[in-house]
Amino acid sequence: MSFLPARKGRHRQRYQDHLRLVAGCIPYRLQKDVEDSNSSVTSRINVLMISTPNRDDLVFPKGGWENDETVHEAACREALEEAGVKGILDEDPLGVWEFRSKSRQNCCNMEGGCRGYMFALEVTEELDSWAEQTSYKRQWLSPEEAYKFCRYDWMRDALQVFLRAIEERGSRRAEKLVELPMFPAADSMAEHQMLTSAGCSEKPPTVQHLEESFTNKCIVQG
Repeated sequence: MSFLPARKGRHRQRYQDHLRLVAGCIPYRLQKDVEDSNSSVTSRINVLMISTPNRDDLVFPKGGWENDETVHEAACREALEEAGVKGILDEDPLGVWEFRSKSRQNCCNMEGGCRGYMFALEVTEELDSWAEQTSYKRQWLSPEEAYKFCRYDWMRDALQVFLRAIEERGSRRAEKLVELPMFPAADSMAEHQMLTSAGCSEKPPTVQHLEESFTNKCIVQG
């Protein structure tokens, strides 16, 4: 499979308040074969982290937000380049964290400081080959394992925010299911045929497709 090489250098890097702007995501998938359907949503979640050479700890995909892309496109690009995954990105960030770059971790000031925008990414596709495969190895983990192996405290904070958001989302979906009216099968089929004949799309209107020339499709969902 062919792919464009990962972007290098910082000539397009965005800065704000003397901080380098960074975009990243927490890739996740929901296990559908768990026996206990009444279990919490987070107990059925796996998150994807990546390892770097000569380190036992792990990180989430992230990297510089450049001036020719939106923050959503930057987060999707980093997930593709570093972890070889595509998916549906939440429109709203989990939060914004300020931290020092890895080369400045021991500094007492914000020299080399970064401002990172982190998103949740529901993975829909895993590639067999990707741009930075030789540098990063991906691992699917439970939230507990991810928290244990996470390299940075700010990423642990992002993980906790993500888990709370997933739980709240699961609760809202459950409430909506309870409120939905039930239709006989025949009526349901007739309604589907009416929608189809009218040319209606069943895709949620809040899903926005952002396409790049190298078929890196970033789907942003509100």
